[in-house]
Amino acid sequence: MSALTITTRDATTGPVLEIAGDLDYDQAPRLRQLVATLSLEPGQCLVLDLSRIRFCDSSGITALLVARNHAVAAHADIALVAVPDNTLRILRIVGLDRVFTIHPALDTATAHGPAARGTSEA
Repeated sequence: MSALTITTRDATTGPVLEIAGDLDYDQAPRLRQLVATLSLEPGQCLVLDLSRIRFCDSSGITALLVARNHAVAAHADIALVAVPDNTLRILRIVGLDRVFTIHPALDTATAHGPAARGTSEA
Protein backbone atom coordinates (compact mmCIF):
# COMPACT_ATOMS: atom_id res chain seq x y z
CA MET A 1 0.00 0.00 0.00
CA SER A 2 1.13 3.50 -0.83
CA ALA A 3 0.20 6.43 1.40
CA LEU A 4 -2.02 9.04 -0.21
CA THR A 5 -0.65 12.53 -0.70
CA ILE A 6 -2.75 15.42 -1.91
CA THR A 7 -1.17 18.68 -3.03
CA THR A 8 -3.47 21.64 -3.55
CA ARG A 9 -2.69 24.60 -5.76
CA ASP A 10 -4.65 27.28 -7.55
CA ALA A 11 -4.93 27.68 -11.31
CA THR A 12 -6.72 30.45 -13.18
CA THR A 13 -9.67 28.09 -13.64
CA GLY A 14 -9.89 27.05 -9.98
CA PRO A 15 -8.29 24.64 -7.52
CA VAL A 16 -6.10 21.76 -8.67
CA LEU A 17 -5.64 18.70 -6.45
CA GLU A 18 -2.64 16.57 -7.35
CA ILE A 19 -3.36 13.13 -5.89
CA ALA A 20 -0.67 10.48 -5.50
CA GLY A 21 -0.61 7.00 -3.97
CA ASP A 22 -3.48 4.64 -3.22
CA LEU A 23 -7.00 6.02 -3.32
CA ASP A 24 -8.55 3.15 -1.39
CA TYR A 25 -10.77 2.34 1.59
CA ASP A 26 -8.16 3.54 4.10
CA GLN A 27 -7.15 6.72 2.26
CA ALA A 28 -10.26 7.91 0.36
CA PRO A 29 -11.76 9.66 3.44
CA ARG A 30 -8.83 12.10 3.32
CA LEU A 31 -9.83 13.22 -0.17
CA ARG A 32 -13.50 13.51 0.82
CA GLN A 33 -12.59 15.62 3.86
CA LEU A 34 -10.30 17.92 1.87
CA VAL A 35 -12.84 18.44 -0.90
CA ALA A 36 -15.47 19.42 1.69
CA THR A 37 -13.25 22.31 2.80
CA LEU A 38 -12.76 23.74 -0.70
CA SER A 39 -14.54 26.97 -1.56
CA LEU A 40 -15.60 26.84 -5.18
CA GLU A 41 -17.10 29.74 -7.09
CA PRO A 42 -19.71 29.28 -9.81
CA GLY A 43 -17.97 28.74 -13.13
CA GLN A 44 -14.71 27.51 -11.64
CA CYS A 45 -13.34 24.08 -12.45
CA LEU A 46 -12.06 21.72 -9.77
CA VAL A 47 -9.27 19.69 -11.36
CA LEU A 48 -8.20 16.34 -9.94
CA ASP A 49 -4.81 15.31 -11.30
CA LEU A 50 -4.72 11.52 -11.00
CA SER A 51 -1.45 10.97 -12.87
CA ARG A 52 0.27 9.59 -9.75
CA ILE A 53 -2.55 7.36 -8.48
CA ARG A 54 -1.22 3.84 -8.04
CA PHE A 55 -4.47 2.13 -7.08
CA CYS A 56 -8.14 3.12 -6.90
CA ASP A 57 -10.89 0.94 -5.44
CA SER A 58 -14.63 1.54 -5.08
CA SER A 59 -14.01 3.84 -2.09
CA GLY A 60 -11.76 5.94 -4.29
CA ILE A 61 -14.41 6.09 -7.01
CA THR A 62 -16.90 7.18 -4.35
CA ALA A 63 -14.51 9.94 -3.25
CA LEU A 64 -14.32 11.16 -6.86
CA LEU A 65 -18.13 11.25 -6.96
CA VAL A 66 -18.20 13.19 -3.69
CA ALA A 67 -15.84 15.73 -5.28
CA ARG A 68 -18.13 15.94 -8.30
CA ASN A 69 -21.19 16.49 -6.10
CA HIS A 70 -19.34 19.25 -4.22
CA ALA A 71 -18.49 20.98 -7.50
CA VAL A 72 -22.02 20.64 -8.87
CA ALA A 73 -23.49 22.06 -5.64
CA ALA A 74 -21.24 25.11 -6.08
CA HIS A 75 -22.26 25.47 -9.75
CA ALA A 76 -18.70 24.64 -10.71
CA ASP A 77 -17.22 22.07 -13.06
CA ILE A 78 -14.92 19.16 -12.32
CA ALA A 79 -12.30 17.53 -14.51
CA LEU A 80 -10.15 14.46 -14.06
CA VAL A 81 -6.64 14.62 -15.50
CA ALA A 82 -4.21 11.90 -16.60
CA VAL A 83 -6.36 9.07 -15.31
CA PRO A 84 -4.30 5.85 -15.18
CA ASP A 85 -5.46 3.14 -17.59
CA ASN A 86 -6.65 0.75 -14.87
CA THR A 87 -8.78 3.47 -13.24
CA LEU A 88 -10.04 4.75 -16.59
CA ARG A 89 -11.16 1.22 -17.43
CA ILE A 90 -13.26 1.11 -14.25
CA LEU A 91 -14.76 4.53 -15.00
CA ARG A 92 -15.71 3.33 -18.49
CA ILE A 93 -17.22 0.05 -17.27
CA VAL A 94 -19.54 1.83 -14.83
CA GLY A 95 -20.30 4.70 -17.21
CA LEU A 96 -18.58 7.41 -15.21
CA ASP A 97 -16.50 8.43 -18.22
CA ARG A 98 -19.76 10.07 -19.36
CA VAL A 99 -20.20 11.83 -16.01
CA PHE A 100 -16.70 13.26 -15.61
CA THR A 101 -14.83 15.45 -18.05
CA ILE A 102 -11.52 13.66 -18.57
CA HIS A 103 -8.38 15.30 -19.95
CA PRO A 104 -5.14 13.59 -20.96
CA ALA A 105 -2.97 16.36 -19.46
CA LEU A 106 -3.16 19.11 -16.88
CA ASP A 107 -2.63 21.94 -19.35
CA THR A 108 -5.79 21.06 -21.29
CA ALA A 109 -7.86 21.02 -18.09
CA THR A 110 -6.63 24.40 -16.88
CA ALA A 111 -6.82 26.20 -20.22
CA HIS A 112 -9.05 29.27 -20.39
CA GLY A 113 -12.47 29.19 -21.91
CA PRO A 114 -15.61 27.05 -21.71
CA ALA A 115 -14.54 24.79 -24.58
CA ALA A 116 -11.56 23.59 -22.53
CA ARG A 117 -13.84 22.59 -19.68
CA GLY A 118 -16.60 21.05 -21.69
CA THR A 119 -14.78 18.40 -23.67
CA SER A 120 -13.90 14.86 -22.78
CA GLU A 121 -10.56 13.83 -24.20
CA ALA A 122 -10.11 10.34 -22.78
